[in-house]
Amino acid sequence: MPRLMLAFFCSGFAALLCQIVWQRMLGIFAGSDTISAALVVGAFLAGLGLGSIIGAKLADRFSPARALGGFALAEAGIALCALVSKPFLYDWLALDMAGAVDNPVAIFALCFVGLVLPTTLMGASLPLLARAVATSLDTVAERVALLYGLNTLGAGLGALAGGWLLVGTLGFVGALMVAAGLNLTAAILSLTLLPAMGRAAPPPARAVAPAEAARFGSLPLWCLLVLLSGYVIVALEILWVRLLGQVGQYHAYLFPTVLGVFLLADGIGMAVAARMVRRMADPRPAFFITQGAGFVLASVLIGALWLALPYPPLSDILAVDDWRFTLAPMLASTGLIILLVAPPAFLIGMTFPFVQRAVQQDLASVGARVGWVQLANIAGNAAGSILTGLVTLHLLGSMGTLALLAALSAALMLFWLWQAHGERLAGGLRARRPEMALAAACAAAVLVIPSNDSFWRRMHGQALGSFAAWSEDRSGVAFYREAPADPEHDRGRFFIMGHSQGMVPFLPVHILLGAIGPLVHPNPEKVLAIGVGSSGTPWGAVISSQTKEMRAVELIKPVLDTLQGIAAARPDSPVAALLSDPRVRFEYGDGRRMLAREETRYDVIEADAVLPQTSHSGLLYSAEFLEQVRARLAKGGLYVQWAPTARVVETFVSVFPHAVLLQPFPVLIGSNDPIPFDHARLLARLADPAVLAHARRGNPAITSLAQEVAGPAYAWTPRTERDPAPLTDMFPRDEFFANHEYLYRWQPRTPRQAQPLPPARVVAGGP
Repeated sequence: MPRLMLAFFCSGFAALLCQIVWQRMLGIFAGSDTISAALVVGAFLAGLGLGSIIGAKLADRFSPARALGGFALAEAGIALCALVSKPFLYDWLALDMAGAVDNPVAIFALCFVGLVLPTTLMGASLPLLARAVATSLDTVAERVALLYGLNTLGAGLGALAGGWLLVGTLGFVGALMVAAGLNLTAAILSLTLLPAMGRAAPPPARAVAPAEAARFGSLPLWCLLVLLSGYVIVALEILWVRLLGQVGQYHAYLFPTVLGVFLLADGIGMAVAARMVRRMADPRPAFFITQGAGFVLASVLIGALWLALPYPPLSDILAVDDWRFTLAPMLASTGLIILLVAPPAFLIGMTFPFVQRAVQQDLASVGARVGWVQLANIAGNAAGSILTGLVTLHLLGSMGTLALLAALSAALMLFWLWQAHGERLAGGLRARRPEMALAAACAAAVLVIPSNDSFWRRMHGQALGSFAAWSEDRSGVAFYREAPADPEHDRGRFFIMGHSQGMVPFLPVHILLGAIGPLVHPNPEKVLAIGVGSSGTPWGAVISSQTKEMRAVELIKPVLDTLQGIAAARPDSPVAALLSDPRVRFEYGDGRRMLAREETRYDVIEADAVLPQTSHSGLLYSAEFLEQVRARLAKGGLYVQWAPTARVVETFVSVFPHAVLLQPFPVLIGSNDPIPFDHARLLARLADPAVLAHARRGNPAITSLAQEVAGPAYAWTPRTERDPAPLTDMFPRDEFFANHEYLYRWQPRTPRQAQPLPPARVVAGGP
């Protein structure tokens, strides 16, 4: 057992590393929107489910030694898949097939084909290992629970170490190599036991009467209960990510932290309960009590966070208006993750050993029963992920989803009370007081959970009497909040997924970022904006009268809905003017996938300013993305992008043969062709009365835009030497900011890397 526990621990650690990397690779192919993400998760879980079925069918036909050998082969196969997955999942599927497949069924099928072999092997490993350790009916539930608990602990540490250390330090490919090494370690550890097992006779099966085998309920019934339990816990996990992402800001470390804490607590709960089951006469009350208590505790903790967030000390550290990527806020948000996620996950994790105690009644069918219960759990996880992520969050919102889970949990508790009453268990309903209290608590939660409107207004610190517009669906949350002390300018802050992403009236630098491309390009008829935010960048992008079409693509649909709400309430605002401009077309979608899918070419392509610390931001700063942009530029076309770090600049100029860097607000301009850039002329155009008038309509407080880019400018031509791109899809260093030095202001390192342009000065006005 010690060697097998270590082997399965390594297997779980490796599985989470692989999952993190494979989901990132396939997300590039399928898209970063929620529907595509659900297709990828569905394909991953479908493979695990297939493996569970195969394991359930085959495990009990093997002797313990053969089952252990099968487990070793499965681990070796997963290691091989990890080593060869990049050429298939990324080089071919994510890059070569990007945009070639648009049908959701075809996307799911290709993702499934890419993952089916390793995930099937993963799914089959537990039934095989359960058959190998099934030497006594008295210990089988305990042993299976301990093994699965250690596997889950390994998965939790894999999520934490992978998210916080390995991926950020080694890159995605390096993390896969570590995973392959751990899978091989698991295979070798298990093979060392084969000589001894080869001499041991398989444990004899005993005949079990159907009534005795089902004395705690039939296997199909327990599979249904496990499915519902799996649904609840994964739905809670999705809610935890959304709510805690709002509190701590979405960054690359958030999801691995939530997932890692959840899995660690879940695994500890299994390990603790595994020590209890041998002495347990009837495991059913323990299952329902821990399941119900886990949900009630999760709801109470979410409510406590909602009530406490506006007050010190949380408001001093995690205020929604503040920057939360520094040490103190990240430590505070990590502490909240542990506090909110670990206790409920621990309680619900305890249910697995209780289920094994209930269903394991015959050594002849141990592998099958483990496999079918695991399949039910995977099916519940898949349902919780897909239905919550795509349906209930979309139709009911976060709090409506929580209320639905409360109703489902209450129904589970009532089912058990009805079952216990029908069987006339010892003590009657008086002995079921804990279950009755939990059923009442779940029912009460349905009534007291706040509305989505109340919840998000408080989470965003909306003051009493101030105007707000907001929207939530499966793709995320957007919230606009005006300051009541500034009614003259209706100055409000725009939040996307917990980030302050701009203001209305617009920030001057956002207007500038949108305006530079059309002002530099001699004839900017077709303009594309990737990302909308508060719409300051698209506002700047329509600054030229020569622009006939401006298309803006936004990944979070509530951003567009919230802008519509602002325009309806503030018809004189620049948001309303932009939405009514016949040249402008806003769309919901993945901008990167749109570039790969379509053949349209643009005179100017612009990216809205994206904080490089945010989760998945590396997909918009990578060399591979910039190559996609290059392919969609018309002859003489320009791409304009914010340059927040040195690595962004170095990656940009490694891709574009012609590039210009403006300062002090760092803006990059890139092109396939020579750029018609005249610094003095650009400053003069920015000071032109007509240009300033458009900018001031977006923000009346603007006095000058030219000063933002009046500093030293630098140019790169095809003859300029370049360093290799430091930011790639497989190693987005800026996104993993805690693992790398972070430089916000860039200066040329050597004269050979950039040519300083002649100095220019800000002029007072005139063309």
